[in-house]
Amino acid sequence: MSTHGRTPLFLELTNRVVVVVGGGAVAASKLDALLRAGARVQVIAPEIQPRIAGLDVTLVRRGFVPEDLDGAWLAVAAGPPDVNRDVARAAEQRRVWVNAVDDPNAASAFAGGVLRRAGVTIAISTSGQAPALAGLLREALEAVIPEELETWIDEARTQRRRWKAEGVPFEKRRPLLLQALNRLYDDPVEEAS
Repeated sequence: MSTHGRTPLFLELTNRVVVVVGGGAVAASKLDALLRAGARVQVIAPEIQPRIAGLDVTLVRRGFVPEDLDGAWLAVAAGPPDVNRDVARAAEQRRVWVNAVDDPNAASAFAGGVLRRAGVTIAISTSGQAPALAGLLREALEAVIPEELETWIDEARTQRRRWKAEGVPFEKRRPLLLQALNRLYDDPVEEAS
């Protein structure tokens, strides 16, 4: 599968409808992230696990029909392959992005391994071809991303305000940020010696 037509994005889902088709463990695994993002989640499936029923989601206990995607911003197809294909067709007709869990041929959006620390979000995708690898890469990055990332964020925010006020062009900002971050590690005791 070619990845030439894909670009990574972060979606604003606050108060936007996300339809999850499927009521089992695969669907349940997607819900926490969607709810943390502030999405208004509708779960559609003939049978729904009790864990899902206990969450702040709208439950529709029946099979999927294409009209379920009317008004949705995103669909998550977490059902059997034939249902996922139906969701993908309906989503394509309505121009709704669909994440088809473990079914890349029925997907137009791909979730990845996600690392969140101190206001930074890093996502890794294999375009649905090797999700376990995306998870391993996320774990590797987690080990090398500095614990003091919050300090880096504060410094970057301070520098950005300064650059905007001074009209510093975008192309000069990255090297200036690297210099500012390096200064965080300068040891004033060593410099005095």
